[in-house]
Amino acid sequence: MDLKQLSKMLKIPIPKTLGEDEINRIFATLERRHPSGEDPWGLNLGKSRESLKYGYPIYKHYFKTRVIGAHKVHDRPYMVVSNHTGQIAIDGMLITAAFMIDVAPPRILRSMVERFVTTLPFFGSFVAANGAVLGDRSNCEHLLNRGESILVFPEGVRGVSKSTSEFYKLQNFTQGFFRLCLKTKTDILPIATVGAEEFYPFVYQARGVARKLGLPALPLTPFFPTLGLLGIMPLPSPVDIIIGDPYPIPQDLSPDAPDKIINEHVFKIESIIKDLIAQGRSHRRKFWGTYLLPSVKGPHGPH
Repeated sequence: MDLKQLSKMLKIPIPKTLGEDEINRIFATLERRHPSGEDPWGLNLGKSRESLKYGYPIYKHYFKTRVIGAHKVHDRPYMVVSNHTGQIAIDGMLITAAFMIDVAPPRILRSMVERFVTTLPFFGSFVAANGAVLGDRSNCEHLLNRGESILVFPEGVRGVSKSTSEFYKLQNFTQGFFRLCLKTKTDILPIATVGAEEFYPFVYQARGVARKLGLPALPLTPFFPTLGLLGIMPLPSPVDIIIGDPYPIPQDLSPDAPDKIINEHVFKIESIIKDLIAQGRSHRRKFWGTYLLPSVKGPHGPH
C-alpha cells in the first residue's frame, strides 16, 4: 500500500509537495550562483535539493510558514539578523527555506551556527550541506566578501534557550555582526520569527545542570522524557517570518569605532526586531497548543 492509497483509506489528505518545475526554477538560479554545486564549507546543492523537496510539507503544511515583507529583499547580499527562538534550531531551517521558496531571487542563506552543532553526528553534515557554516569571524567575513548572504542570531544560545516565562524576551545582542558589516560594507536585513516559541509550550531551562554537563542548554518539558522521543516533537505552531526594511551600514563609520558608537546602531537594530516581534504577535495565528500557554508578559505585553 502506497501513501496515496493509505491517505484515501484514512481520509487524510496528502500534504502537497513542491512541484518539480518550481524546484527546477529555484535551483536554476542557485546553480548560477554556485556553478560547481559545492563549496569548501560543505554546501551541496544536490543534497539541498532533496532537503527542500522533502522538507517543503513540513515548512508549508506542518508549520504553515508564511513570509511577510518578502518584497523588501533585493537582489544583493545581506547580513540577515534575527531573533533566536524555539529551543532547537528549527527557526534557522525555516528562515533558510523561506529565502529559497518565498523570496525572489531565491538564495541560500549561510547560517552561522555554534561549534557544537557542527560536531553532531549526521546533523552537522546535514546543516552544512544546506548552507550552514561554523560561526567564526573568518568564515563570516570570507563569505560576505564573496557576496553571500549570511544569517546570524546575535542573541546566541541565550536566545533559543529560554524558559516559558522568558518567551519573546529579546536577549542583548553582541557587537560582532555589526563590525563585520562595516568591514565588508554589507547592509543588514532585520527579521523576526514569531510562532516558534510555542513549539514547546512548557519549558524549564535547567541551566545549572547544563553547565555541569558541559551543555549549552538543557530544556525540560512535561512531555520529555515522559513520552520518550515523541516528547521532543515540536507542536505544529504556525510560524510567521516578518522581514523589516534593510538597515544601511554607515559608509563613514570605521569597523574599529568605539563600543559606544557601535552600540547605538546595535540597539537600533534590536529595537527594530522587537517592533517586528510585536507586529507578528499582534497577528499571531492561533492553534490548539496556544491555549496551553500560561499568560506570559513579554516586552510588548502578554500572550
